[in-house]
Amino acid sequence: MKAVERAKLVRSLRQESRRLRLLVLVIGFFLVTLTFVVLSKPDALLFNLNGRLSVDDAPRSLLIRQATDATAGADPDQRSAAAAAAAQDPKVLDDFEDAEANTKGTTKDSEERAHTVRDPQQSAKKGPEPRLLGTSGGEGEKKGHRKVTLPTVSNYTIRDAEDGDNAKPQQGSKPETENKLEMVAGKGDGSQQQDWDNAEWESKPLCDFSNFRANVCEMRGNIRIHPNASSVMYMEPASSKRNELWKLKPYPRKGDELCLSKVTELTVKSSKVAPECTKYHNVPVVVFALTGYTGNLFHDFTDALVPLFTTASEFNGEVQFLITDMAIWWTRKYHVVFKKLSNYPLIDFNKDTDVHCAKHAIVGLHAYMEFTIDPSKAPHNYTMVDFNRFMRRTYELPREAVSALGEIPKAKPRLLIISRQRTRMFLNLPEIIAMAEGLGFEVVVEEANVSSDLSQFSKVVNSVDVMMGVHGAGLTNCVFLPHNATLIQIVPWGGIEGVCRIDFGDPAEQMGLRYKQYSIAVHESSLTDQYPLDHEIFKNPLAFHKGFEFIKETFMDKQNVRLDCNRFKPVLLQTLDLLNQ
Repeated sequence: MKAVERAKLVRSLRQESRRLRLLVLVIGFFLVTLTFVVLSKPDALLFNLNGRLSVDDAPRSLLIRQATDATAGADPDQRSAAAAAAAQDPKVLDDFEDAEANTKGTTKDSEERAHTVRDPQQSAKKGPEPRLLGTSGGEGEKKGHRKVTLPTVSNYTIRDAEDGDNAKPQQGSKPETENKLEMVAGKGDGSQQQDWDNAEWESKPLCDFSNFRANVCEMRGNIRIHPNASSVMYMEPASSKRNELWKLKPYPRKGDELCLSKVTELTVKSSKVAPECTKYHNVPVVVFALTGYTGNLFHDFTDALVPLFTTASEFNGEVQFLITDMAIWWTRKYHVVFKKLSNYPLIDFNKDTDVHCAKHAIVGLHAYMEFTIDPSKAPHNYTMVDFNRFMRRTYELPREAVSALGEIPKAKPRLLIISRQRTRMFLNLPEIIAMAEGLGFEVVVEEANVSSDLSQFSKVVNSVDVMMGVHGAGLTNCVFLPHNATLIQIVPWGGIEGVCRIDFGDPAEQMGLRYKQYSIAVHESSLTDQYPLDHEIFKNPLAFHKGFEFIKETFMDKQNVRLDCNRFKPVLLQTLDLLNQ
């Protein structure tokens, strides 16, 4: 019996073991299945959100998908209400729109987006789309092309369907719908701003002739520049009634007929018909002349370089120059300036046969008083301090500012005397040098003329603390002086203090330089060798102010200076005091 009972017990244990193993397998399979569902498809556990599960406990991905489904089939008013409600819900993800673009939502939602891309004007009429971000419309549009992947059921099913129906795109390419969405998102508020800017430009005249110094035309839109016809055409819309025609010479000496007689006249007009483009420019185009008085150092700057800086520096090199009446030697002399202002080769307007097309063109240069910039009128409120800094950096000059005396041990203040060889010469230059050296200056004497190598001469000027000379073009080199350096202008006899002040005094102070003006007395003028002391030229020099050419011939071209060192010494002593500050 014991053997029989033992056999029954063994069979019973085996059966129980089988049941236990089966139960373990069933429970294990259930747990694995539950784990997979929870991790991969959490929405399958939630039948609805109307009572069994609170909104706070629901996963964000489901909220987003339900918000998308709810608004897809609703009318605009209902979608706006739903959007407002969702925007107040802290559980709605800030990147809702990004997730919606990535998951593509439902078929209706995709069709709505495609319609928005195809007809942007109709979309604009409806007003901005409702936001669930709590952010501004512009920011939402800028972010519209970013992808956010959320673990929702729709992500997996839609992605699987796409992979099955569509061929795999090439590397680096994007689906057409996504590219369209990115294009719309990229437009954002910037497109509206550009439309407003264009509307503002379309309401303005093409040219501004109100400046007493220079006429300037500026256009934005479809512009054709035809050198053979000496014309610049603004292509107006068919419905436009602008009908403008202007003629100008793009050189900033308005009213000076002698100067402008050699400058090519250009026609600026609005037109509905124009020749076809043969050359396109994706950057602004500036058209200006390089004749007139250029070749004289002072006029090189006041008529060309300062106005060119004022007009073109805002483009940071992304600007094309078309130059009428261009002198090759002149452009070579200032090639470093052109290279700094423009990243593109110069175009000789008079020898060019292309029809140039651009979206932004300026004809003429912004210019104001002699050798100055008017910050209240200049683009970006540029000043002569900016120009002075620009010239120092263009020629890679080391000194930005003057050091106070004593900061550099045993260093003497350096004085540069600009000498002249034909007119307005210093007749007692050795005496002047000796007097200055006796006061503690290290004296440098240089002559500035049209053939001077500016790259070398600029370094000499930048190395000194004080520069002095008789009124003339050589003083233009003050543009290379370091900040807080001193310019001393010697004014010849003849009552021309006002002219000298305008030409160099005001510009020097506007550049951040210190300025001293010394007017010579009768006994310091070589005119005493030509006229008796009781002559009208000494008693009433203003009587000889019969036009600039007469003044120039009488008081500039025929006069030299014999400086009275005792009379002039206080000026140098005052300069030393300024250097100590």
